[in-house]
Amino acid sequence: MARTTLQDVASEAGVSLATVDRVMNGRSGVHARTVERVQAAVKALDFHPDRHASRLARGRDYDFRIILPTGENDFMKMLEGELRETGARLRHERIKLSVQQVDVFDGPLLAAAIEELPATIDGLAVVALDHPAVVEAINNLVAAGVTVLTLVSDLPSSRRSHFVGIDNVAAGRTAANLIGRFVHGSGKVGLIAGSLALRDHIERQYGFEQVIAREYPNLQVLPLREGRDDNSRVESAARALLADHPDLVAIYSAGGGQSGVVAALEASGRAREVVFIAHELTPLARRHLVRGTIDAIINQDAGHMARSVARVLQSTREGAPIVPGQERIRIDVFLRDNLP
Repeated sequence: MARTTLQDVASEAGVSLATVDRVMNGRSGVHARTVERVQAAVKALDFHPDRHASRLARGRDYDFRIILPTGENDFMKMLEGELRETGARLRHERIKLSVQQVDVFDGPLLAAAIEELPATIDGLAVVALDHPAVVEAINNLVAAGVTVLTLVSDLPSSRRSHFVGIDNVAAGRTAANLIGRFVHGSGKVGLIAGSLALRDHIERQYGFEQVIAREYPNLQVLPLREGRDDNSRVESAARALLADHPDLVAIYSAGGGQSGVVAALEASGRAREVVFIAHELTPLARRHLVRGTIDAIINQDAGHMARSVARVLQSTREGAPIVPGQERIRIDVFLRDNLP
């Protein structure tokens, strides 16, 4: 059987080849009813584009940009490494992944970095701050025909096309249940996050407090402290919790800065009596999980996320379907007994 072509889709939809190309590549300027006709033709003809041939025909590489946070967050450094490795593997397919760092805790600064990106790029994946200027910058980039994904922390109020990350409400609920099962008796629980302007941290807090309030009335969650994923700030927050609350029985760190909590716990001499639940299986977290200062790690696989970013950006630009099961980032829970 002859392979279905873009011209076949154009004939079926009753539009020009250029219009089909615009729809297939997600570019703006096409009426909604026309988009529906093209999509119906694609479905009726069971059209699957030759993605490699399409890239060759473009005459240039795909230009995908990634914005990650500045700072000392070990997980973000791991994610950067995985993204660079993924980019190296894709060079022969005419795909370029470029990584840059921005202070994502600063809304206007992050928005300015997005606005400075050329409208000629093909896609962006960004660790997003929930800030009006960031939403506007993303929406303007999408309006210019650029595919935008959010990474690790979502921004569903924007026009981004996909989120690559875990279910953060479920992650917070998981942390609450781990603490509820590990703690014997009653007491107070400290909660440290990077920033309440990051949706992933807000969602983790929500899931955590929801489960503690409903299922563990013996535990009292203290007001959240923000550490901006900075080790020294997180250490100061953890030291204050330990000094101010002799009946502190657990700490949940919903963001980065694991080493700060570890340092505070070990300096206090209470590392074995205070349950500590952290995020991300970094080398430091692995070491202290084995030693017993950290009791459990809630993890999202940085390698899976990097590969998912590349696949989703490609698929979205080329009008190919996304396989939800393949792109779903799962929540892993590690104790020292099941470390990979």
